[in-house]
Formats: sequence, structure tokens, C-alpha cells
Amino acid sequence: MALIDLSKKEVHCKVVYYGPGRCGKTTNLLYIHEAMAEKDRGKMLTIDTKGDRTLFFDLLPLNLGKISGFDIRIQLYTVPGQVMYEATRALVLKGVDGLVYVADPLKVRQERNIEGLADLKRNLEKHNLDMMKMPLVLQYNKRDLCDTPVPTLTIEDLEKDLNSELKTVYFEAVATTGIGVFETLTEITKRTVRYVAEKHLLTKI
Repeated sequence: MALIDLSKKEVHCKVVYYGPGRCGKTTNLLYIHEAMAEKDRGKMLTIDTKGDRTLFFDLLPLNLGKISGFDIRIQLYTVPGQVMYEATRALVLKGVDGLVYVADPLKVRQERNIEGLADLKRNLEKHNLDMMKMPLVLQYNKRDLCDTPVPTLTIEDLEKDLNSELKTVYFEAVATTGIGVFETLTEITKRTVRYVAEKHLLTKI
């Protein structure tokens, strides 16, 4: 649930980047943090876990204007993708307002992509949240690997595996170079702000 700071006239919306290990969640956040002006972003906090990291920072999105006189701050989180960190992922999802599911294109990771989405659905339910009703966009990352001999999944494969029920928007990305990173962020920000405004802000302030 969004945090409303009445003293600063700010609304803090929480967006979590979710997905299997090594799919590029951290790379997305690092790219965004580096690209934002220092005055518009918060400090990056990192919790190191074995083989993966949980990151957090907040930013003040530009050109979003105000809602009911309140500035909007977006808090971005990643979760560790490895199976052993399910409890951590569930904890990070507490109070989430929007989601980006990042998928890996490697054929050998196909089952992990599907399992990761099921894991997300299951962990949201622990907080009484319905994935089908949450702002959620898909990002098909590492599309540059499709031009190499490495066996990869097609967009059609990924859509069938991950988006046949969700039917949400997806973005192709190469997070290491920034391709698709801000397109993904812009879309989930718009959807999340609309969701928070309709659910919490416009009816209660």
C-alpha cells in the first residue's frame, strides 16, 4: 500500500522488479539509478545475498505533475531470484503497488521464467493481493542474445509461457545498454500512479 506523507505532501509508490535469478532485475535498477540526476533520486541501498542482490532506491519521476497537490515518489526494489530466497521475496512484496516481471530469454531458463511467475502469484496471495488486479508489465530482457548462437526463446514463446492469462503489455529490452529500460519504467509508473490514485488517494484525501 502506498505511503502518504502529509507533512511533505508526497505519495510513495512501491514498484518491485521480480523474476528468476540473473534475468537482469538488478541491471535495470543500476541503469536507472545511474541515468537519473542526483537531485531526483535517493541513495541506493543493497542487501547482498549469495549470488544475487536485493536493491532499493527511490526517485522523483519527472513530468508526472501532482495528484491532489501531492508529489509522487517511486520506490524501486528488486528481489533475489534464487529459489532459496522465497521468504525474502515474499517480504519485499509487502505493500507493493506495481510490478515488473523480468524474463530471461535463454531456452534453458524457460521453466525458471514460468516458475518465477507462479512464485510471484503465490507470494502476492500471502499479502491478500491478486496478481491479475495489480499493475504489472513484462520485460523480455537480454534480447541481444537472440543474435548469437545461444538458444533463445522467441517473443511468441515468452508470450505463450507468461502472458496468455495476464494479457498485459511487454517490452523487449537489453538492460545492460538501457534499451527498453525507461520504456518499462515509464509504463509501470503510469499504471502504478493511476492504481494508487484510484485506490487510495482520490477517495481518501
